[in-house]
Amino acid sequence: MDSAQRIRAILSFVRAADGGSFAAAARSLGISSAAVSKNVAGLERALGVRLMNRTTRTLTLTAEGAAFLHQARVALTALDAAVDSVAAGRVEPGGKVRISTSAGFGRDQLMPALPGLLARHPGLSFDVDFDDRRVDLVQEGYDLALRGGTITDSALVSRPVCRLNMALVAAPAYLAHEGVPRTPAELGRHRLLARRFLGGRVSPWAFHTAGGGTDAFEPEGAVLTVSAPEALVQAALAGIGIAQVGVHHVWEHLRAGTLQVVLADCHHPGTYEMTLQYPHRALLAPRVRATIDYLLDVFAADETLHVPIAALRPFAV
Repeated sequence: MDSAQRIRAILSFVRAADGGSFAAAARSLGISSAAVSKNVAGLERALGVRLMNRTTRTLTLTAEGAAFLHQARVALTALDAAVDSVAAGRVEPGGKVRISTSAGFGRDQLMPALPGLLARHPGLSFDVDFDDRRVDLVQEGYDLALRGGTITDSALVSRPVCRLNMALVAAPAYLAHEGVPRTPAELGRHRLLARRFLGGRVSPWAFHTAGGGTDAFEPEGAVLTVSAPEALVQAALAGIGIAQVGVHHVWEHLRAGTLQVVLADCHHPGTYEMTLQYPHRALLAPRVRATIDYLLDVFAADETLHVPIAALRPFAV
């Protein structure tokens, strides 16, 4: 008798003992009385002892049957406890979650979210890499990644976090000294701050055209080119020049008056977005599911990630 047959036979025996008949056991298990009788008989053969004395009307336990019933209940209780333990793991997730994120988004959005996530699920722990490169989640063993940019189709599941609207900004002191550009053509006489992606390409700026299209503008001859968007914000705040940055990076500086928006009427905010990505799995681990659900809720409530372009107008010059 294999393990599966043994469990079925023990269940049939216990239910028959509890119900007082094979018919009662059959009703509780959803099988036929004949199947219950066969299961009990098979168990007796495997054990080499009679467990029950049967008549047409009653079942009575033998001494060996009474002793076995006690041990069977202990075994079934242990089995139920094991099932309950796994089920509890689904209710209260635990374990390590590996996350890949950019330095800026990780510092400003992910890290502030982790205390609340740990308070809700104290069994979780996190291993976070702050890396702007595009990682291979499957090959490198990450559970999820927070990625910004132009997201291409892939085998990964992508959950949108927000649009990454861009804006041109400069410090009031810089604009007071150098003047405010009124058209894209006037940018040629200004000090420009550019961002270089890890692949070496410089991020272009885009402007609306009268015909409804867009023109790309390459910030050639930039006075400063950096790879981190946070460094662009620092340079703009220092009055070095005009930078194109994500609105979420500068929203608080705009509200504080330490940066202003230029060319708001014609600058194109871009098509960048932030997504939360993870490998497709039919049964996502509870620790990963809990993390994803919590982070998406927190990011949805973060107003700095969802500033509409129209909200920039009061800060434009």
